Amino acid sequence: MKTVKELSKLYLDGINITKTMREERNIDFNTSEIIETAYDIQAGEYQKKWNQKELQDFYNIFTKEIADIILSICKPKSIMEAGIGEVTTFVKVLKHLNIDNLEAFGFDISWSRTFFAKKLIEKENLKNINICTGNLFNIPFMDNSIDLVYTFHSIEPNGGFEKEIIKELFRVSKNYLVLFEPDYDETTEDNRKRMESLGYIKGLKKVIQELNYDMVFNGKFKNSLNEKNPTAVFIIKKNEMQDDLSSHKKDFFACPIDKSKLIKDEKENLYFSTESLVVYPIIKGIPCLRKENAILASKYEI
Repeated sequence: MKTVKELSKLYLDGINITKTMREERNIDFNTSEIIETAYDIQAGEYQKKWNQKELQDFYNIFTKEIADIILSICKPKSIMEAGIGEVTTFVKVLKHLNIDNLEAFGFDISWSRTFFAKKLIEKENLKNINICTGNLFNIPFMDNSIDLVYTFHSIEPNGGFEKEIIKELFRVSKNYLVLFEPDYDETTEDNRKRMESLGYIKGLKKVIQELNYDMVFNGKFKNSLNEKNPTAVFIIKKNEMQDDLSSHKKDFFACPIDKSKLIKDEKENLYFSTESLVVYPIIKGIPCLRKENAILASKYEI
């Protein structure tokens, strides 16, 4: 298997490194390791595009469409973008939402991308965003902890695992789950072949129906970033709407192993699970809350 340094060089040479890693492993789907490696190597590229003046108008247009869709269904008191990347989308969505005292949350599988996100959050002087590393298969947040959860092409590379991820996003959502993801079903045959070659998701509408979730809307997203990868919108409503619970303000993080509440040790700068008996480090202000980050510490005491 190629090292991260070797893959980084291939990336700079314009080689599709996710395809390279799939071929090395003789598989036709993207594992979490492949996705993490590819995103981590690309870290910083999205903010380079975000800073280009000629792209600012388009960023404003598509993020306003996201915000308008959210506001058409509710005015959330807490919101999460699952798979924030470098937070280039979320920052503008929050500004378009313009909701006072809105609690915002996000996570990403790549620490490096989350680190870039943290720097942009600080640059934009946004005080209400809580971020961490995490995996879509084991989201490090409590059940029903976030009023509205949304994704923007973050489920995309996980073809074959659509159901597992949607169930986990639904678990964390308190009232609404909104998916902005590839429109595999309604696009052209050429686009479908491209999506398949990249290991992208497909059949989200069917998956949502099989889960018996209340899909209150499914339609096209007008301002897709890439005509070869158009976006569809899926709005899922929880059957029993719940009031916003202020008690989650301080204990929203959950152990990704068993979803129990995490306790922060301010002195040691880490999180501890009294149920799983593991600790999770905080690196440069970013809680590392993937299952792989857990350190067994059965004798740890706070």
